[in-house]
Amino acid sequence: MFDLLNIDTHIEEILEKSLETPISNEDALILMNTTGREFQALLIAADARREEIVGDKITYIQNWNINFTNICTGTCGFCAFKREEKNSESYFLSTDEIVKRAETAWNNGANEVCIQGGLHPKVDAYYYEELLQKLRSELPDIYIHAFSPMEILYGAEKSDISISEELKMLKKAGLDSIPGNAAEILNDDIRKILCPSKMNTAKWIEIVETAHKTGIPTTCTMMYGHIEEIKHRVEHIDILRSIQKRTGGFTEFVPLTFMHKNTQIYKDGKAAPGSTGIEDLKVYAVSRLMFGNILPNIQVSWVKLGFKFAQVCLGAGANDLGGTLGEESISKSAGAQHGVRTNPANFQRVIRNMGRIPAERDTLYKNIHVV
Repeated sequence: MFDLLNIDTHIEEILEKSLETPISNEDALILMNTTGREFQALLIAADARREEIVGDKITYIQNWNINFTNICTGTCGFCAFKREEKNSESYFLSTDEIVKRAETAWNNGANEVCIQGGLHPKVDAYYYEELLQKLRSELPDIYIHAFSPMEILYGAEKSDISISEELKMLKKAGLDSIPGNAAEILNDDIRKILCPSKMNTAKWIEIVETAHKTGIPTTCTMMYGHIEEIKHRVEHIDILRSIQKRTGGFTEFVPLTFMHKNTQIYKDGKAAPGSTGIEDLKVYAVSRLMFGNILPNIQVSWVKLGFKFAQVCLGAGANDLGGTLGEESISKSAGAQHGVRTNPANFQRVIRNMGRIPAERDTLYKNIHVV
């Protein structure tokens, strides 16, 4: 397949093997360091693997984000969303207001509402339960994708119940799935600098695996381009695929390039100014070859990348454009420049321009229809 490119023999062997089986960490690290024609061959291999696993459909979902509070007790250096409670820019939406916004989203075509917020002093597991119950009573058919693993841990600790008890309670109240944020980089040395008050790697794994065992699927993410090294990216993806092998509970992988502009860790000179475009492409391509058919769906974040570059990344192994969104505030606060809302027609234009097939999906990728 790669004969005409005249590339390094060892890399050619790795890529040929990747078309049939997920690559090892060692091979992934080699591919993360490719340049020139070897890099171009990596993109070709990832795109071919994508085509073999999920075909030519590029999916998206009509959804709506509600970030219900920016008041947070956390100390993450990469966050520019957090405000102190006394800050004039702080807010905490009432449950009635959250339900109202979800109703507006539903009436405007959203199938899913994604609800997340800061670690507010007045929030606990029973707050989440009440919110879910109100949402479900008013919107029985909307899909509720809510509360990151860090929010789940915070809620359980504030309520003095176990993670398992909380998840069972929230599922009964109407929770459908959980966004797999708070992963950042799953390496404790990195986390001590990046997000010292957040859970360690083992606790993040425990929470998502408990969710999966409770029948609550999650997404999974990786935020990169700050203080980590390339080896940490590979290790992180390997941890995710190990979880997926055990539980099968991840619906998609979402690489998230670090938005640096307004973050404290960047202002303090401790973090890089995000990843480069080449690094982004390598993350998408190598993750496709590491996951193989273990985790079929890889999503590009158009909010972070912009539609032009998101389109390029869809040619490097990814197959999903994410959601239409509505009120996404976290990336915008950190310095993202590409907007917080779009419409299906824009997704369709970008997808058709690639010669691929636009298709709307549900959260679990079970109901996919071409548009």
